[in-house]
Amino acid sequence: MFAGTGSDVGKSMIAAAFCRILLQDGYHPAPFKAQNMALNSFATPEGLEIGRAQAVQAEAAGIPCHTDMNPLLLKPQSDHTSQVVLHGQPIGNRDAYDFWKVNRIEDDSSDSSNLKPQTSNLNFREEVCSAFDRLSQRYNPIVMEGAGSISEINLRDHDLVNMPMARHAKARVILVGDIDRGGVFASVYGSIALQTPEDRKLIRGIIINKFRGDMRLFDEGRRMLEDICGIPVLGVIPYFHHIHIEEEDSVSLAQKSMQLSRGKVNVAVIMLKHLSNFTDFNALERDPRVHLFYTNNVDDIRQADIIILPGSKSTLDDLYELRRNGVAQAILRARREGATVLGICGGYQMMGREVCDPDHVEGDIDRLPGLGLLPTMTIMSGEKVTRQVTFNGSMRGYEIHMGETRPVDGEPPSPLATLDDGREDGYVVDEKCMGTYIHGILDNPAFVDRLLQPFAEKLAEADQPFDYAAFKEEQYNMLADHVRQNVDMERFYQILTDDD
Repeated sequence: MFAGTGSDVGKSMIAAAFCRILLQDGYHPAPFKAQNMALNSFATPEGLEIGRAQAVQAEAAGIPCHTDMNPLLLKPQSDHTSQVVLHGQPIGNRDAYDFWKVNRIEDDSSDSSNLKPQTSNLNFREEVCSAFDRLSQRYNPIVMEGAGSISEINLRDHDLVNMPMARHAKARVILVGDIDRGGVFASVYGSIALQTPEDRKLIRGIIINKFRGDMRLFDEGRRMLEDICGIPVLGVIPYFHHIHIEEEDSVSLAQKSMQLSRGKVNVAVIMLKHLSNFTDFNALERDPRVHLFYTNNVDDIRQADIIILPGSKSTLDDLYELRRNGVAQAILRARREGATVLGICGGYQMMGREVCDPDHVEGDIDRLPGLGLLPTMTIMSGEKVTRQVTFNGSMRGYEIHMGETRPVDGEPPSPLATLDDGREDGYVVDEKCMGTYIHGILDNPAFVDRLLQPFAEKLAEADQPFDYAAFKEEQYNMLADHVRQNVDMERFYQILTDDD
């Protein structure tokens, strides 16, 4: 298990690196995170939902993702409530305090508030442990990831994902500390010191992550850390900017471009308050023909070549905000002046004439007028659609959405995509106005070429279509090499095989 001294210390990235390293070294690894909290999710081949990080780690391990890799997913809906997704299926909403309260180690069942009747007596601890047990029968080793900090002692009795899970799995725990944020000695030593004697024995190594500068300057610090903690420092991993792995944490959005650029096709992704699945844009962000940026600036929106309305965890709330802050009007003006507008999932719903929520699935708003760019309407429903899809021959993606979108009365269907099973998806008005429910549609070079075609005059003759699948494989291998070069791999494998 890669556990952390805090959030955003690099646990997910290091777990992905070791999934690829173990695969390269002839093992059959699989990732596991008992409980994840994220808005970025992914659909498994079975059409079930897991956290995006575990899907990325599975890809690094060279295997299909499965719900047993992330049996419990919490998708925040507000500061206090989350949608609970268990084994890939939503089972209701939960208040944060109630969720933690009912998952005390001595509790046998969970409170039934806001959960579907057939799931009201679930014991989440048993569910995540059973998922690990099933996964460990199919793969070896299991590369586990903790969540946040392992030293939140006020949450110890409720914890499903850190040291209690490590005890169940009999895992060798490697503690990851972030030196870039400062205080790494205190955070590493304190994280270990605050453990129970039983849990302290499980921590077998330390990795210092995000180091900047001359590595030799930390040689003495490494020895000092080993002395005060009594645990070996397996490696010091330098900060990197040259390797690009998909991240699910919204913290990474702050590092993305927010401005126009000259000489390329400018793609503006609307910065929604409840933006979800921003990994939809990673491929386009790496395409050398494109400059992709996130914005709510109405002037930049009007100057963009392509405007993308992304997915949202709260379509009606975000649609209301777009109308309030002037972004909706800026999008409509840009469309009139020749910009392309593409909506994905919640953004597709917003592009229609109306979004209705008669059962108040999302909140108190019954209905709102959409942007009117597509002759469609959406009715929200409590049933979530999750599935992987193949469309237009060989293109691939996945759906994760609530609600049904259809043409308004009298309007003929005009699907953007035809799925291999005969179903139709999305709506296209012309080459510059379209919407779809398919996440990952921009990972397909053929669709990106179609999207960029109206701006051919901006594309250099030498520019070639971007192969995102090959790019990702290259990045996983680069990440593995980077970590392997800076970790004592002999000692790592020794820790994995020690009996004590």
